[in-house]
Amino acid sequence: MDKIPMTRTGAKVLEAELKTLKVQERPAIIQAIAEARELGDLKENAEYHSAREKQGFIEGRIKELEGILSLADVIDPASLSGAIKFGATVTVADEDTDEEKTWQIVGEYEANVEKGLLNIKSPIARALIGKEEGDSVDVRTPGGVKSYEVVEIEYK
Repeated sequence: MDKIPMTRTGAKVLEAELKTLKVQERPAIIQAIAEARELGDLKENAEYHSAREKQGFIEGRIKELEGILSLADVIDPASLSGAIKFGATVTVADEDTDEEKTWQIVGEYEANVEKGLLNIKSPIARALIGKEEGDSVDVRTPGGVKSYEVVEIEYK
């Protein structure tokens, strides 16, 4: 399988979630299942069925996180420089409105546009890759073509 690019921060967030699931959530749901079993008839025991469903979700998420982390190619953006590439924090200005936006280009499992973390596979990130400060970038979006000017590139 292919490696999954990820920032150090993104890897730490996923590792913390995995630890919480294994150390806190898994034991708690096992206890809840044991308590629900003590209530008797399992066929009509809603608490038991709910706990088993939650256990399935937790175990599935644990396997997913372990798979992602086993394929993670952790990249430290602070060690990079130059044109825009994975891990860059990019400030762009909309050429129509002069509104500035800042995004960090990250892996798909850590992306969150509301927090300024842009998926490397997104149309905007793909258009920005390889550009330098001062370059103009046209991005095809569902609302039409948007033009941005690269204002600043940082690696932190």
